[in-house]
Amino acid sequence: MASKITPKQVARGLGVSESSVKRWCDKGVIETEYTAGGHRRVALSSIMQFLSSTKYRLVHPEALGLPASSGTGRLAIDRARGQLTEALLGGDELRCRQIAIDLYLAEFSLSRMCDEVFAQAFVEIGDAWACGEAEVFEERHGCEILDRILDELLTFVPTNVEGPLAIGGTPTGDYYSLGTKMAELVLSECHWTATSLGMNLPLESLANAVKKRRPKLLWLSCSYLEDENTFLRDYRGLYEEVGASTGIVVGGRALHEELRQQMQYSAYCDNMQHLESFATTLRTAITDGNETVP
Repeated sequence: MASKITPKQVARGLGVSESSVKRWCDKGVIETEYTAGGHRRVALSSIMQFLSSTKYRLVHPEALGLPASSGTGRLAIDRARGQLTEALLGGDELRCRQIAIDLYLAEFSLSRMCDEVFAQAFVEIGDAWACGEAEVFEERHGCEILDRILDELLTFVPTNVEGPLAIGGTPTGDYYSLGTKMAELVLSECHWTATSLGMNLPLESLANAVKKRRPKLLWLSCSYLEDENTFLRDYRGLYEEVGASTGIVVGGRALHEELRQQMQYSAYCDNMQHLESFATTLRTAITDGNETVP
């Protein structure tokens, strides 16, 4: 899918005239970039913003590189979860993309999509796996599919270079990418400049990243820990070095209550909606000049 789209493609996608699209671009109704030669180019995030604020709908989504039936479904979020689970297990990436895009066009928040559809789909897949009703390869392939969909959804969110910086990742031995990618996605929608640094990161390296990049928020997604005692030792070192100056948010199924009681942090988030709430509060404090690290 092209990152920048021509007015002609936009016009076909929306079922309107190219001259109308060019007029909207020139008036700033659709945020537009211009090439060195003066040609208009539109980011997909700008089209998504336009759709959410007007009566227009996608007529030919394939013209924008989206699944042909995007925007035509009227999925309730609970039905979407079941359909996504089935599509992930079946390896049907096109159907998975359509479901995710339909939910986004229906203006469900990304945090709610992550919590109630994406994460819950993998709970159901895990249950099926435990009962012998799903294979390991189906779960792994589903992770790969959703990983790509999260990357695509990120292109729908306008880039916010002026927002406060947030960085994060997963600790040593944790190769589960979905949690940290969901955090990046949700924080971006909350108007943070969010960057996932990836998986399997030594906490000492994360501390160095904070010192070099000076983010206002650091997230740590923990789905798996190689050794809890080693993790606690390294985490305490991380907190001692940067916890006084940076909001540290932790989450993930590996952080059980007994382990959390031995940790200091600014917030523990059970899900992405909790992360959204904390990040919104912190960003408001930063914007108002009343910033304090909890």
